[in-house]
Amino acid sequence: MADPIVVTEAVRVPAAALTVRTARASGPGGQNVNKVATKVDLRVDLGAVEGVTEAARARLRALVASRLDAEGRLVVTGQATRNQARNLEDARARVADLIRAALVPPRRRVPTRPSAGARRRRLAGKQRRAAVKRWRRRPGEAE
Repeated sequence: MADPIVVTEAVRVPAAALTVRTARASGPGGQNVNKVATKVDLRVDLGAVEGVTEAARARLRALVASRLDAEGRLVVTGQATRNQARNLEDARARVADLIRAALVPPRRRVPTRPSAGARRRRLAGKQRRAAVKRWRRRPGEAE
């Protein structure tokens, strides 16, 4: 059984929520790639993640929506190295990073308005451009 993933001191993914499967990795590697199962397929039950608020859980689901399997579990694969243990650690670190990113609430947008001077400059520029176009017209052309 895998160890739990500790994201922060309050948030962790229990070992029971993790499912690890291995497979043969794709890409270069010669004979090694044909006979050694180094690719790691880590599945995480998002409902079992401990210490996460409902708002953060919703942000996490939105963040990983494209990585969910049919059962709603997060799927993270690791096949960067030729070592199964390192690929597993890489996948676990990516899961922790995703959860950490969901814990940070997004900053509220503060609506701003253009200043009076900026509005004046924009309209003056539009008037200059209109004047240039007006002067380029043929004489007697309709307005």
